[in-house]
Amino acid sequence: MHIPYRSVALSLLILGFSAIVINRAQAGGGHFYAPSSEAVTQQECGSCHLVYAPSMLPASSWRRMMGDLANHFGEDASIDAAKAQIITDNLVAQAADNAGRNFSAKLMRGVSLTQAPLRITELPTWLNKHQKVPAWEWQHQDVKSKSNCTACHTQAAQGYYDE
Repeated sequence: MHIPYRSVALSLLILGFSAIVINRAQAGGGHFYAPSSEAVTQQECGSCHLVYAPSMLPASSWRRMMGDLANHFGEDASIDAAKAQIITDNLVAQAADNAGRNFSAKLMRGVSLTQAPLRITELPTWLNKHQKVPAWEWQHQDVKSKSNCTACHTQAAQGYYDE
């Protein structure tokens, strides 16, 4: 049986295009940051704000942040030592320079992993991506803060930041 060259070429083209589309969908269009599914992290951090994806900051940032919960961005977020250790271990394990690096390569461009900022909103890539957002929009009653990702990125809790 003879298989025409065009049929094979067309099949390979369709297969290749499908792989690209599926890969992009699974990766959230390049703006996917795997959320933490660890229960203590979800409970403790999520009681006040979005549980930010661990891959959005390097391990050094998470360690510094978790080491000073009494001064957590102007709030006392102190928790017992055992829970703090569970959360720290989770964040560090999935940090941008550890297991989370598959998701965070773009976000970490230009960031020193040892002197990274504590705020995701201070990362060079974040600043570049949000530079066109006017100042008044950050003050809108539905936004109120640059750290309120879900105001614009409705699927942020699931790790998708494409909107």
